[in-house]
Amino acid sequence: MLVALLGLLMRYKILFEFPILDQKSLQHSHSHFAFAGWVTHTLMTLLIAFLQKHDTLNKIAFKKYNLILIGNLICSYVMLISFIMQGYGAISITFSTLSIFVSYWFAYAFFKDCKQIETSSVATKWFKAALFFNVISSLGTFALAYMMATKNIHQNEYLASIYYYLHFQYNGWFFFACMGLLLDYLKVTSNSNRIYSQSFIWLFWSCIAGYFLSTLWLDLPLLIYILTAISAIVQVVVWCLLFKTIVKENKSIFVTLPNYLKYLILFISFALSAKFLLQLGSTIPAISKLAFGFRPIIIAYLHLILLAIISLFLLFYIYVNNFIAVNKKTILGLILFSIGVVLNEVVLGIQGVASFSYTLIPNINESLFGVAILLFASILWTTLFTKKS
Repeated sequence: MLVALLGLLMRYKILFEFPILDQKSLQHSHSHFAFAGWVTHTLMTLLIAFLQKHDTLNKIAFKKYNLILIGNLICSYVMLISFIMQGYGAISITFSTLSIFVSYWFAYAFFKDCKQIETSSVATKWFKAALFFNVISSLGTFALAYMMATKNIHQNEYLASIYYYLHFQYNGWFFFACMGLLLDYLKVTSNSNRIYSQSFIWLFWSCIAGYFLSTLWLDLPLLIYILTAISAIVQVVVWCLLFKTIVKENKSIFVTLPNYLKYLILFISFALSAKFLLQLGSTIPAISKLAFGFRPIIIAYLHLILLAIISLFLLFYIYVNNFIAVNKKTILGLILFSIGVVLNEVVLGIQGVASFSYTLIPNINESLFGVAILLFASILWTTLFTKKS
């Protein structure tokens, strides 16, 4: 809800005067809290629930996870406030760094406790890969910190570090953790179709090579460009095979879902397919230069992943497992939020495409402000009528 509120404030400031808050500081607060306070915190909680479900012999001491979650929440809320108040300052940088070390602690604890559970679920390796990507993504953050501390900032290295962090968060930590949650929900085991294990291997290695999709605006050596293009092709092919296998082998599960969840998972699948195709398209140099040269395109792409894929999937997973009390009011909230996400992507997409020809779309900012109101109102509505199941 707080992420949506900050997004609404930023859209408000574009249209109206609101000198009390700085736009750049709001943006930093919005992005840091979205990553640490929403997605990462939710994924940590769900991964802990995975351990609890499979810890049939009660070998795991879960008290440490309470400390980890509390630590992550403290860091997230301090970042939320401090970035608004001071932008990049002593407090915000300190707690950003602390949140990274909290994620290290979680990764260490999870890897260690995975040895204590007895399960044939393929989700375990997806979770381990996700945490691996979460850890290595922090190298981008430390590279940025070093540049700022030494005041030795070069534009290419600066952007490459930002995209390194974003890539391994979005396409590594977030994506692999969500895939693990889905496959565990579907009860996919190591004895299931070979496609599940093979797709994991291909997606893991193509994720590493796929980082260079974010740096195609640099003059990369031909060999790296070829490997990057191959990784994009591999991801599209593997996703098609994996999606086909998941649908074919789990029809009995999907047909029993309520209609609103069927449409939701269908839209998430469409958004994920679009994401892989857009990555493939970005291997064309002319398209890559256009995409990275226009801010609306980057914003649309980032929101496609964070909202249309990751956030909606987490909400789908929470609803389908009844982690909150599902009733008509909370279902309405989810439907309205989903509509808001679709409208947000449509309007951002129109703005992005129009930016290629430097065309101004009438009332585009007003439209985005209206969508931001819908997103915030729907989340507020859901929160008001939600309680733990």
